[in-house]
Amino acid sequence: MKNLLWASTIALVTLVSCNQNSTIDTQQTENKANMENPLLVEWNTPFNTPPFNKIKPEHYIPAFKEAIKHEEEAVQSIINNKEEANFDNTIYALEDAGMLLDRVSSIFFNITGTDGNAETDSIEEIVTPLVTKASDEISMNAELFARIKLVYDNQDNMNLNEEQKMVLKRHYESFVRNGALLQGEAQERLKDVNGQLADLAIKFKKNVLAETNAFNLIIDNKEDLSGLPQSAIDAAAITAKENGQEGKWIFTLDYPSIWPFMQNSNKRELRKKMHNAYINRGNNNNANDNKKIVVEIANLRLEKANLLGFKSYADYVLDANMAKTAKRVNDLLDKIMPPALAKAKEEAADLQKMIDKSGEDFKLEHWDWWYYTNKLKQEKYALDDEILRPYFRLENVRNGAFEVAHKLYGLTFTEITNVDKYNPENIVFEVKNAEGETQAILYQDFFPRASKRAGAWMTTFRKEYKLDGKRQIPLISMVCNFSKPTQDKPSLLTLEEVETLFHEFGHSIHGMLANTTYYSLSGTSTPRDFVEMPSQFMENFVAQPEVLKSFAKHYKTGKVISDDLVEKMDKSGKFNQGFVTTEYMAAAILDMDWHSITSPIEIGTTEFENAAIKKMGLIPEIIVRYRSTYFSHIWSGGYATGYYGYIWAAILDSDCFASFKEHGLFDKATADAFKDKILSRGGTREAMDMFVDFKGAEPNIDPLLEKRGLK
Repeated sequence: MKNLLWASTIALVTLVSCNQNSTIDTQQTENKANMENPLLVEWNTPFNTPPFNKIKPEHYIPAFKEAIKHEEEAVQSIINNKEEANFDNTIYALEDAGMLLDRVSSIFFNITGTDGNAETDSIEEIVTPLVTKASDEISMNAELFARIKLVYDNQDNMNLNEEQKMVLKRHYESFVRNGALLQGEAQERLKDVNGQLADLAIKFKKNVLAETNAFNLIIDNKEDLSGLPQSAIDAAAITAKENGQEGKWIFTLDYPSIWPFMQNSNKRELRKKMHNAYINRGNNNNANDNKKIVVEIANLRLEKANLLGFKSYADYVLDANMAKTAKRVNDLLDKIMPPALAKAKEEAADLQKMIDKSGEDFKLEHWDWWYYTNKLKQEKYALDDEILRPYFRLENVRNGAFEVAHKLYGLTFTEITNVDKYNPENIVFEVKNAEGETQAILYQDFFPRASKRAGAWMTTFRKEYKLDGKRQIPLISMVCNFSKPTQDKPSLLTLEEVETLFHEFGHSIHGMLANTTYYSLSGTSTPRDFVEMPSQFMENFVAQPEVLKSFAKHYKTGKVISDDLVEKMDKSGKFNQGFVTTEYMAAAILDMDWHSITSPIEIGTTEFENAAIKKMGLIPEIIVRYRSTYFSHIWSGGYATGYYGYIWAAILDSDCFASFKEHGLFDKATADAFKDKILSRGGTREAMDMFVDFKGAEPNIDPLLEKRGLK
């Protein structure tokens, strides 16, 4: 594969003739600056990892501009090629053309998610329109598309292998889906719409982060800590000290802070205050309000879909997904929502009985659900997060996940200190395969920061691909927001956080095991409704006693979790699944409703959302998992018309895991087949074909319904 990655760097060192005019002086100055820009030069670092310690904010804008220039020049070279278009001189070359820009973008946009500040926000506002415009200019370039189409139309005569055919298909369809067939005013309007959407997504994301950081529940009366576990109290004391409020306790809307509070606080009014603050982010009629932005994005997406020949944005998105049509998605949601909602109503009735039995005189509200569910779980199973938390030391859980990967795929993980970290809190591992070869580099980033967005995700600084036949090592980053260690306790996780760690590690494995030739098909480069399958598949191992006992050891005594607790966990596995499934399904349906519109929305966000909730029959005791004004997945996170993908993938992962249960949890033949037919293949085949190749049949919904107690 011809390497064009350094073409721009080589060009920078080509000096012009030495006259003294100001234009040449300016060019030489720019050349020198680019030669010294760590984002643009070759990295002489271990494993060719990013030199984070050298990268400064002032490097980003010049790097973006140079990378865009390089891509434009590379594309022009493809167009100017006098040879007839073929796979090598068009598709191969196009893959390479954007590598430098992808490198710069991967670093910058990952850093804005973990360590953003006012300076990076300003940079993002400048570079995002540049990148969007550059992307549009290429994807709507008629001469370039003519060469791609020529290759696409004549592929049967080119002796292409399966992966080459797929990368060709991906590029051709991407151009069509990005407006290559449009002309004149329609194409210009699409560019304008794309630019507006990019700007609005940035504003939405910034508003959610600002709203999350703006709220602090400050407690100065010790009585208001009633019911809270010591771990939550200690963490709140640390947060208060960090914010100049020593001697008080601060609870925030970050996951490790809010949910222990909601589950355990005896102060109902404070629970109400916390939960209302959480669900009203972006909905406070202030400078960070997202209601208008949501409607604008939805309407612009409809216009974009119409320009490209689709009735709705949902039709546009799903055409490229595993599900293919809105009907298939809605049929799935219609099969799961009714039994989930019925189960949730039973659970609500049980919680109301508990309230009535306690002598309290009020109706169950959404801010009560976690508290009384936690109490009911203790009553039924003598089990709650605080009983389990001492057994889930972060480092032990992580090592347990590593051991699962070793048993399944032969991977080993060794912490290394000879590479730069993007944040001092990072831990970096060299990952080797069963043959002792370096398979990947894995960065882990576990704790909340004010600069870091909420949630958990896996991303890459570089995906795996082949360069002149040699595998390029992927650089994987796994980001979470778990409770920080205190002076006398390590970071101790809840059971849900344990599952989150395994989930993101599953994504990481998908990226680490990638074995593809082309960058655009590598690792998690799959349809949105398939990409969550490998991550959710890994979650299944948490509940297996053999795995659980390998890492669930008391942080003080080292004692392995007891059989009694393991049995209680197993019995409680279906507990509260009506609520869990219903609140998720409500968000998936809300996403579909926003993107299934066929005419512009003329009502407000609140009115639209309320109508959707009424239609789905959601009970008032349950709030949609993500309300519209902070639903980052669909407005700024790439999951528009894709949030259903988690339940779609849950069907796939439950069905796949059934094979492991049938043949043995760590059966080598089954694990090898899963790795070779799915995990290593990235997007080189149609998702359904990969699944059927592994399972021998199309997905079966029964294992999921059975696992959740909804059958």
